[in-house]
Amino acid sequence: MKFNTASQVISFARKLEEDGIDFYESMAKRYTEDSDILLGFARENKKNITRVERAYYGVISDAIEGCFTFDLDPEEFAIKPEDLQHPAGSNSINTAIEMESQTARFYDKAAEQSKSLLADVPRAFSTMVKLRDDRRKKLASLRDTGNLAEQPEPR
Repeated sequence: MKFNTASQVISFARKLEEDGIDFYESMAKRYTEDSDILLGFARENKKNITRVERAYYGVISDAIEGCFTFDLDPEEFAIKPEDLQHPAGSNSINTAIEMESQTARFYDKAAEQSKSLLADVPRAFSTMVKLRDDRRKKLASLRDTGNLAEQPEPR
């Protein structure tokens, strides 16, 4: 089922952000040396939900909702729960990078399709793309320098 309404797109954006929160909070428990970075990503995701919803609710009206449609297939951007399982070592970082890439692609396409809506909504989506690009760079740096050290499971 494709998304056609702005409320569907905003709801899916919230789900992507919430999945990211869960993923990064879980990773922070496993990689305690870098937990400040990972928990920072989780906190940022919480802010992202507020940022996107504020832009949407601040400008949307029944008239706009009734006349504006998206053409987005959530399957193209979905992050499956099994993808968020935590493989050891650099595979966790690769999973995080892929999650950020998928989320950025969603926001980028949503921004493109919402340009004619009002400036605030596509601007919020475009901001999310930039944030995701920055995260991917940070994660790749952690992977490449080997800084993300897996901690033993607590007993």
